[in-house]
Amino acid sequence: MSRVAVIGAGSWGTAIAAVLGAKGLPVTVWARSAEVVSGIEETRRNPRYLESVELAPSVRATGDLEAAVRDAEVVVVATPSKAVRATAEAMRPHLAAAVPVVSLAKGLEPGSLVSMTELLAEVLGGRERMAALSGPNHAEEVSRMIPSATVIAAHDERVGIALRDVFMTPSFRVYTNCDVVGVELAGASKNVIAVAAGMSDGLGFGDNTKATLMTRGLAEMSRLGRAAGANPLTYMGLAGMGDLIATCTSRHSRNRALGERIARGGTVADFEAETHMVAEGATSCVTVAELGERHGVEMPITAQVRGIVHEGVPTSAAVSALMGREATDELHGMGLVDG
Repeated sequence: MSRVAVIGAGSWGTAIAAVLGAKGLPVTVWARSAEVVSGIEETRRNPRYLESVELAPSVRATGDLEAAVRDAEVVVVATPSKAVRATAEAMRPHLAAAVPVVSLAKGLEPGSLVSMTELLAEVLGGRERMAALSGPNHAEEVSRMIPSATVIAAHDERVGIALRDVFMTPSFRVYTNCDVVGVELAGASKNVIAVAAGMSDGLGFGDNTKATLMTRGLAEMSRLGRAAGANPLTYMGLAGMGDLIATCTSRHSRNRALGERIARGGTVADFEAETHMVAEGATSCVTVAELGERHGVEMPITAQVRGIVHEGVPTSAAVSALMGREATDELHGMGLVDG
């Protein structure tokens, strides 16, 4: 039996706790909020996220980070990407050196532009024990045991297989992939395209527009992955195309919802205050764009999303800029055709 610590009690952390608890695994959820801790302990429910989901008796909650990780055999980091470094630094004195650490966050650290597994390895040590879990996994559906699939990406194949066995259930199918770079970059960059898809919805555009954004978005995601050393085939899989489809189209998608809100005159602050959730695309449109610039990769959709969200660019100007770009071959820059 694997003792699992889930660090973070938002919707995704709660969903993973529900999945693992349903297997009978002993799970300790760490939450900052005393209300969340008492809610899980006393009612088996998280009072702030996924309130309708009843957690198994094997799931406990604590506000003591040391107690959460001290005897854990697997640690799952389920905080937003902006909180991962501080959380890892707080865990470091209490976490055994060989314990696998799984990141659920989909983003790059501002400034350094490192991925979450790179950040965790830097702070905690042991690159080979780090893994990322990513795929078309809306917490609302995973927590209700609706059939879903995901990817565990790990540098060490043995770690990936061991974690696959921990997370696999009859309703949550887990695949492994050694392309950690591709899985993490796909997860970060697809959120930006989802914000663009939401803007399309907010502007009243149709299916043609969204399909165009998704396919051209996948092209620029793949260009960046290729430049950063990822396997292009990863972008055809669950962490790439699969997650992109779910995030751009679903009513559960916070990034799509953020884009729709902004297109109708709202702000990131409005969205987060109302939903109590972080839409990673608001930060990733900056970090992914900067990584693209570092690698000399053209990322027009990402650049326009950054302009709208952070630089005051009108959506009408962004649409004109994208539709008026110089004509080129569809596979330009992807290493599949010359030029």
